[in-house]
Amino acid sequence: MPVGPPTATQTVGELGEFALIEALIGSLTPTPGVLIGPGDDAAAITTTGTLLSSVDVLVEGVHFRRDWAEARDVGRKSVAVNVADIEAMGGRAVGMLVGFSSPGDLPVAWAREFAAGLQSECAAAGVALLGGDVTRARDVTVAVTALGVTDGVEPVRRGGAQPGDVVALTGRVGWAGAGLLVLGRGFRSPRVVVDAYRVPQVRYGAGGVAARAGAHAMIDVSDGLLADLGHVAAASGVEIDLYRDAFDVPEPLQAVAAATNTDPYSLILTGGEDHALAATFAATSPLPEGWFPIGSVRASGPDGPRVLLDGVTWESATGFDHFRSGRS
Repeated sequence: MPVGPPTATQTVGELGEFALIEALIGSLTPTPGVLIGPGDDAAAITTTGTLLSSVDVLVEGVHFRRDWAEARDVGRKSVAVNVADIEAMGGRAVGMLVGFSSPGDLPVAWAREFAAGLQSECAAAGVALLGGDVTRARDVTVAVTALGVTDGVEPVRRGGAQPGDVVALTGRVGWAGAGLLVLGRGFRSPRVVVDAYRVPQVRYGAGGVAARAGAHAMIDVSDGLLADLGHVAAASGVEIDLYRDAFDVPEPLQAVAAATNTDPYSLILTGGEDHALAATFAATSPLPEGWFPIGSVRASGPDGPRVLLDGVTWESATGFDHFRSGRS
């Protein structure tokens, strides 16, 4: 029996699986390099260079809340956080597959707005939406597989940091953490930090620029700067020392810190979900445009690989742990 267009109050359970798929991807336009897109058993794309792949899962109540973020925001965030992982390898994202799960009573209008956000961020990142799957679940869950290429350079790994390197950062840190903090207190301002929590501002293309500039190691800052640089230190067998004076505290973070009696540097150093990039470069090489130095790398001492702040261990939590923390 033919299924008509979704109504304003219709749920995905009432709409049905195949009509939901059509509602989510029906407006997609052909993308160069995509031989077979959504609608078949698998997608087919043409690529050159080393193929990169990454998977991220966004779960309602952990990575977002529907009363804190619009559906379009969730769609955009689903793209941004996955492309950031490809960027962190020095690659260029070319396509993604999306698995979408929801309860049957989810309004179709929400799903359509989610798809609109997904498609708009794909366009901003230069990524093709290749297809995916839909199914029923207790909560809204988005599983994304991102595919990318290296465009002729070697993938930049976490384990390449060398003693004498400069540690550098591009993008914002602390903004999304500040947004989460104020939302958790029942507020919606400052609006700029709430927006930063809802949709990260990933510098698309910055990873490839860093790779071509000779980055030795690189990582996506998703769980907190100290925590994620800790992965670089461990993988590289080095000690990383960050400089507090390298970080300006922007006015919105100052306002949140003052209102919540929080150390603003805690937001900057341990707040996650901004998806900035941190990398190490040879001290003799100029940093790419948009990157600024925040620390240095030295040989690991008797305490093993670690991250310090002005030569001192950070005694509090260094970032988010999915099985020890509660994000939303």
